Amino acid sequence: MLPWATGQRRLTSQPIAARLASKCNGEMISLGMGCIPRRAQRIPTIVMTLMEPAPPVADDQALHILRSVFGYPHFRAPQDEVIRTLVSGGDALVLMPTGGGKSLCFQIPSMVRAGTGLVVSPLIALMQDQVAALKQAGVRAAYLNSTLGAESARAIEQQLLRGELDLLYVAPERLMLERTLALLARSNIALFAIDEAHCVSQWGHDFRPEYMQLSVLHERFPAIPRIALTATADAPTRREIITRLGLENARVFISGFDRPNIRYRISQTTAGGGSAREQLLRFLRAEHAGDAGIVYCLSRKRVDEIAQWLKDQGLTALPYHAGLSAEVRSHNQRRFLNEEGVVMVATIAFGMGIDKSNVRFVAHLNLPKSIEAYYQETGRAGRDGLAADAWMIYGLQDVITLRQMLETSQSDDAHKRVERHKLDAMLGLCELTTCRRQALLAYFDDAQPNPCGNCDTCLHPPETWDASVPAQKALSCVHRTGQRFGVNYLLDVLMGKADERIQRFGHDQLTTFGIGKEHSANEWRGIFRQLIARGLLAVDLEGHGALRLTDACRPVLRGEQRLWLRRDQAPAPAKAEGKKKVKGAVRAAAFKGDADEHLWEALRARRRELALEQGVPPYVVFHDATLTQMIERRPRTLSEFALISGVGERKLAAYGEDFLAIIQAHGKANDAPITDTATDTLQLFHLGLDIPAIAARRGLTPGTIYNHLTQAISRGDITLRQVVSLEEDELNRIRTALQAHGGPALKPVFEALDGRYSYEVIRCVQAQRVDA
Repeated sequence: MLPWATGQRRLTSQPIAARLASKCNGEMISLGMGCIPRRAQRIPTIVMTLMEPAPPVADDQALHILRSVFGYPHFRAPQDEVIRTLVSGGDALVLMPTGGGKSLCFQIPSMVRAGTGLVVSPLIALMQDQVAALKQAGVRAAYLNSTLGAESARAIEQQLLRGELDLLYVAPERLMLERTLALLARSNIALFAIDEAHCVSQWGHDFRPEYMQLSVLHERFPAIPRIALTATADAPTRREIITRLGLENARVFISGFDRPNIRYRISQTTAGGGSAREQLLRFLRAEHAGDAGIVYCLSRKRVDEIAQWLKDQGLTALPYHAGLSAEVRSHNQRRFLNEEGVVMVATIAFGMGIDKSNVRFVAHLNLPKSIEAYYQETGRAGRDGLAADAWMIYGLQDVITLRQMLETSQSDDAHKRVERHKLDAMLGLCELTTCRRQALLAYFDDAQPNPCGNCDTCLHPPETWDASVPAQKALSCVHRTGQRFGVNYLLDVLMGKADERIQRFGHDQLTTFGIGKEHSANEWRGIFRQLIARGLLAVDLEGHGALRLTDACRPVLRGEQRLWLRRDQAPAPAKAEGKKKVKGAVRAAAFKGDADEHLWEALRARRRELALEQGVPPYVVFHDATLTQMIERRPRTLSEFALISGVGERKLAAYGEDFLAIIQAHGKANDAPITDTATDTLQLFHLGLDIPAIAARRGLTPGTIYNHLTQAISRGDITLRQVVSLEEDELNRIRTALQAHGGPALKPVFEALDGRYSYEVIRCVQAQRVDA
């Protein structure tokens, strides 16, 4: 029995009845609690009626959609409250960490309410990923953007007008066109969802001017509920979102900003530890071999250099920045999304809207401009909830460069003050000696009472030292040289290097000349870096890198205040890897032995095949977290497989048998004997049963039976003509298409053949072709 089928109910609310009837629209089977997709026809039709009050009905229907469509057993707080608010017609502002389930907050209400949910999304890649994932789950979703031709766009508009879509994604630029607004006025819109709502903030790191116009939605369509969502917004940004979008009456939901699966690690470039890129390489090889990740750099030139260097070291690394052509950027982004183990080296131009769930690390080779930017960028790791790393290395030059960029920008004074505050907060996060997560979350007013135990300062508490006297020497040197020189010159004075320039200025006669020989040049760099970070020194406004004193330095310079600094530690030398295989983060954390490892690779291989055939990223088929649960639970039946998180009815029907067969074939040695399901299919085939009969006899889908027979063709156990009844010219047509569109992806072949032959038939021909 369905979870909500508990008794007869009587419908007394006409608006609710009309809404549910409208939502069915011929594509759904009417149930007492609403509708379910006609594709899920294995569920028995249960005719029931409804009674007041309405909210429990919406709750039950929302929970049913969560379980049957998306494959999750229960809501995370406050998803249920957000959904209830929207279904009842209210507005909402939702702040939820990346990977926390924001999308469900508007996707499910769009399916519960009558009409189509209109989603404002800032980037094409984000739309395409989310629509692909929704279609995999059996949801009627589409997008309107510049990648569509006129005919395709018109077809989607007609679907919208006919009420044949649950969700439609559009960019803000397209939405603001008068033609689009007129189209919406003629359509039945369930709600408006404004994703990445922090883009409305002029002070934010992802400001999009088009977002400031979205208040028109409330002005034109005041009766339609709206939801604004973001993972990154401090208190001022939240206030700006509310004001600019006209959400003064919206309920605000803040579920916290913590991403406990991410380990935060920040270190400084130090002598003896090698260059930043060498430290990055050691990190990747030691902890993330074969994992997908993102490496952020400050400049395009640096991106190109690091990408090429990593490639030379044997990694699959690709560059991404605005200086590359649109074709190259698009190609590299597709590879990152669709392939396993790709490292994307990028400027901040890359990332927003990337929905790849199994990014196992985000590395920064330069200091981000703000905590918001850092949180947003590191949040692209571990969206599936599995272990991930946020790794950063930075140095004194980063601090100076960002100070220069800020002070020499064309922004007005008010904007510079805000940006200065943001950079100071970012520097403070880097230099602190207490729990990084506590400080990071406190910035977003999300207080955490206890240290996290999963950041570098918790796991390896840094050493501090009384740097009062060295700080006085450094500050005095800045003062006595006229506050006109950069760090390298000041280091030479402190270390007593009497070169021609120092002698020309007479600085070899200063009392500060040579008074710093007790510290190395690298130690002095650390001191200067922390003095700048603490605001005791400032970078000159002209952008030449000179340091000057601030009023805040006076108590330290006069000896009235002690100054304790963090002692920089050189990283431990890397151990020789030898020939031992290094596992990625997920495998190292979750798998108990070789059996788990082999099953993991087999599941990923099948996922990759299915994704290539359909032209979608592998994680759209199943997340890594779902594959990991398959390994942990080892389901043996479809009923057990359905209990895996992320397996909805559509995916259960489409993939359940395939993945069960792989799990059974990789049973552990101490398991009970396993039946070879493909062999059972082949025996029935030899007895003369056709594919539909075998599927009915075994309780499997015809697609699964085709898959078993494809394997048999590739092994030579049966011939292609025993399975596929086509004339030779048709077989040759398929072979020609396979040859013309070489590679494992079958979607281009399917489209080249105008959809005349099924994927199953094409796969059978491909199996024979490869074997021959």
